Amino acid sequence: MTTLDDALAAALYEAGDASLDTGASLLAADPGLDAALRQRGEELIRGAWERGWQPADLLRCVRRDLTEPHLRLLTSLIRSETAKYGELPPRWSAQLGELDGEDWRADRFSYATAVLELYRLLVRLPSIEPVGPVPGQPFLAPTGYEPRMLTRIRALLAKAEATTYPEEAEALTAKAQELMSRHSVDEASLAPKSTTPAAFRIGVDAPYETAKAILLDAVASANRCRAVWNSSLGFSTVVGFEGDLESVELLYTSLLVQGTAAMTRAEGAQRAGGRRRTKTFRQSFLMSYAGRLGERLASAAQSVPAPDDLLPVLATREIAVAAHAEELFPRTTTTRVRGVTDEAGWRHGRAAADNAQVAASRGLLGRSS
Repeated sequence: MTTLDDALAAALYEAGDASLDTGASLLAADPGLDAALRQRGEELIRGAWERGWQPADLLRCVRRDLTEPHLRLLTSLIRSETAKYGELPPRWSAQLGELDGEDWRADRFSYATAVLELYRLLVRLPSIEPVGPVPGQPFLAPTGYEPRMLTRIRALLAKAEATTYPEEAEALTAKAQELMSRHSVDEASLAPKSTTPAAFRIGVDAPYETAKAILLDAVASANRCRAVWNSSLGFSTVVGFEGDLESVELLYTSLLVQGTAAMTRAEGAQRAGGRRRTKTFRQSFLMSYAGRLGERLASAAQSVPAPDDLLPVLATREIAVAAHAEELFPRTTTTRVRGVTDEAGWRHGRAAADNAQVAASRGLLGRSS
């Protein structure tokens, strides 16, 4: 075995800080190993791709378990590994576009320690459900929102989230929903019969991740998608057709922003009155907010029928989504949700859900007249 092999064997496959220090000492003492060490890192990144991980997943994991230097090391490795390929699979370019930060350097021992800590995390990542091809594999370009329409929808939602005037927010989000509904109906009528569902992952981060997962599940269900939450890894996988997945992502993000802002305002009023139990208030608020929005979305989806000529198409698409979700997740379990303990938080959360502008569900409005 080479010195590099000895260092990696000690750091990555043995437990404890002592083995990590041993590996870092071996690497720090030999600058000639730097290039080979980086190559091993790129190989670990490629191995993560092949086990189902994508750039955003790795970034989320490192943010949760390690520190900023590790994140910058990871970013550099992702950039260099993905630069080896020509065209990248769908959603990868957007994820890579969110990478930021400069390369990180320190004294040789500290740098080697951080590299080995990152590699230890990468080598221990489990295999997860693949949500698309990895770089280098053939893929079909997705069908979804046209770029100009997506830009318009995002701009409308951003204005709705920023305004302090409820009437303006309602008008903006109603217009965004109208655009989404019109596009989704058109897409369903024009999509080829061979079109198959896709999937993507979205972070469901602490704190209050259970409430966030419930909210995402409600949004997904209203848009004829399926959401499966992986609580241990901090994300949900949403299965559906591309246009519907865009709706889920936009609506969930918008409602989470609106809910967080409403929670902050309600909590401020509570604290001004002398209240201090902010954690239980927030937990109860978000659980109530998610539950009530689920009721609103489900009711709206059931009350607005699709055009008769599209019913067979939509039914076929729903069956395809269910089948693809079952293929990805043949074994799922239910999770018991903790009871809500704060009445004020519950009441404020329900009121905020009633006031939230449901702005992105393509199934909640028919065609505009």
